[in-house]
Amino acid sequence: MSYPMTSQPQAMQGYTTSNNQWNSEVMDCCEDMGICLCGAFVPCILACRVASDYGECCCLPFLGGALLAMRTGMRERYHIPGSICNDCVCLTFCGQCTLCQMARELKARN
Repeated sequence: MSYPMTSQPQAMQGYTTSNNQWNSEVMDCCEDMGICLCGAFVPCILACRVASDYGECCCLPFLGGALLAMRTGMRERYHIPGSICNDCVCLTFCGQCTLCQMARELKARN
């Protein structure tokens, strides 16, 4: 038995454009002194914590390019504008500060 169609299904055209930004800048390391001190003195531990908070294996940062992939993935997940080139420059020249920014971002969003 079939039922007559009384109305045509309509496509949803609603979409949101989000203008999300990082919750803090790369050089705002002193916003969270715990993260800052960990990033300054034991960045490998902070990198493991960031990977774990991001939902990955805590050993991931020991693979080449993993921090770049996590930062790029974090931007994609939270719809933060930017580019892989910018991520690479930040990690190359301000690695520990960038790592601290990633930790602060995950702390703020989780």
